[in-house]
Amino acid sequence: MKRIELLAPARDLATGIVAVDCGADAVYIGAERFGAREAAGNSVEDIERLAAHAHRYYARVYVTLNTILRDDELPEALALTHRLYEAGADGLIIQDLSLLELPLPPIPLIASTQMHNATPEKVRFLEGVGFSRVILARELTLDEIREIRSQTSIELEVFVHGALCVSYSGRCYLSHAIGGRSGNRGQCAQPCRRPYQLRDSRGKIVKDFCHLLSLKDLNRSAYLRDLMEAGVTSFKIEGRLKDVPYVANIVGFYRKALDDLLDGKAFGKSSSGKSVFAFTPNPYKTFNRGYTSYGLSGEEGSPAALYTPKSLGERIGTVMRVAADHFVLAEPHDLVGGDGICFFDDAQHLCGTTIHRVQNGKVYPAKMEGVKKGTVIYRNHDHLFLKRLSGKSAERFIGIAMTIAETPGGFEVIAEDEDGNRAGFELPSEKTAAEKKTEALETVRRQLTRLGDTPFVCDEVKIDFEMPLFLPVSLLNRLRRGVCGQLIEVREANRPRRQGCIIQNDLPYPYRDLDFTENVLNEKARAFYRRHGAICREGAAESGLDMQGRRVMTARYCINKELGLCGMVEAKSGFVEPLYLVDEDGRRFRLEFDCCRCRMAIYFETHP
Repeated sequence: MKRIELLAPARDLATGIVAVDCGADAVYIGAERFGAREAAGNSVEDIERLAAHAHRYYARVYVTLNTILRDDELPEALALTHRLYEAGADGLIIQDLSLLELPLPPIPLIASTQMHNATPEKVRFLEGVGFSRVILARELTLDEIREIRSQTSIELEVFVHGALCVSYSGRCYLSHAIGGRSGNRGQCAQPCRRPYQLRDSRGKIVKDFCHLLSLKDLNRSAYLRDLMEAGVTSFKIEGRLKDVPYVANIVGFYRKALDDLLDGKAFGKSSSGKSVFAFTPNPYKTFNRGYTSYGLSGEEGSPAALYTPKSLGERIGTVMRVAADHFVLAEPHDLVGGDGICFFDDAQHLCGTTIHRVQNGKVYPAKMEGVKKGTVIYRNHDHLFLKRLSGKSAERFIGIAMTIAETPGGFEVIAEDEDGNRAGFELPSEKTAAEKKTEALETVRRQLTRLGDTPFVCDEVKIDFEMPLFLPVSLLNRLRRGVCGQLIEVREANRPRRQGCIIQNDLPYPYRDLDFTENVLNEKARAFYRRHGAICREGAAESGLDMQGRRVMTARYCINKELGLCGMVEAKSGFVEPLYLVDEDGRRFRLEFDCCRCRMAIYFETHP
């Protein structure tokens, strides 16, 4: 049986605990330094607390150390890996291969998607040098994933939900080129979410300012079974900067979707327990830019969010009638006072307002500017939904069965959990025949199943007495607490643990001649590649390279295709290639199109 993992983001300790409670089989979280989200760092002490909570359910905690490192940072990074291992981290997500040249603790290594894990050759190499898992490029199709699986046996992880980086494998140098803020160092300024104008080589405007590089958010919930059958075992939700309501909602949504597919035969859960939700998950009710599966199964609709990088939320309906202070929608809806709504005006600018009240089908917003007949209304702040998520959104319980039996000197309770762990706890006691037999037996069941201060839930109590006996409530409570404490200890002793092992060898690297896109920033990384037969002819962009004229992005998303100019720009439109993106500060970026492989490259050229 393949164990399937739902992997959730954790901005901090609180978010991580909520993710686990909502059913995540694993969470990933940034450490104090060296994570690809500089604003999402956490102390080792908080990571240890998160690991302790996750491990109760056999869930795991992976820590991101996925920036590239300078030579002077390697000692601190190495020391941090040992501290994280001692704190209970179950794996490290890394990008910089210099770490494989250091005496790491025996912790599993996970190859970050920034390593461009997109071919069987690359994944096979990473498996051969000791990685336990690779995070595949988001751009891969199902067929490409199947091909990787057919040639490797390493664990495969894919993103199934959240924000999309437009650059292939997240290897983007645009932020660094224009402002020195490197995504490889955890400081991406997200220039892909800015507006750009598209011009041809003569300066004619092809498309006026809009968000030409901004993509919708990923949602592959409809393809979970396909991905499982393709060989994927870890399903990752993006969002280490997202808040608690977002994480609770999206984790809950995917937990329910996966549970519907896990049959306990071919596929099963990779952690323990079942989450009980205080809300109904809905991925449209928290942050989203609209959704795309991003070509997973081949052709699909547009993945672009051309007119806003902000959250649209859920589509509510179309305006049927407008008055001075209210509007009426054509469709039934559940808008209430306090909701936030947004819509596009005639110029395709996103506008927003709040709802004061809804009365007799009439919606009274704070302002009516831009609302007219035919306007499509979205709700990007669901007041009641988020209010439900402001409290305890879910609780997670491990199923157990209990047996209470007589012993020569008293009573023993044996508890067995859903993973087959078994513990017993015995107390001496006199035995008194019950006068009210039915009530006595009911008291035993009631007290033993009062497990509110534990991670357990008990639906079955077997009473193995020769005759109905009276047991004091205090004795039953002590038996219950004792056996639960023992079971927690047994679970921890039996918790599945994995060890990592770097394999020192000279396995040939799939590529020999490496440029700056290999992101080599230190001598240890150069030594690694040398040992594996590859030559780094230049260092990382962050080593001080002049980025003018260089390729700063390669994307599977294509602007020509998005605008209907695929392969025939001049013939279809009269515009002359090359085409250029121009930002609001006048910087110019040349576009190149590889129509055979359906890819787009962007080159930094500063000014016209």
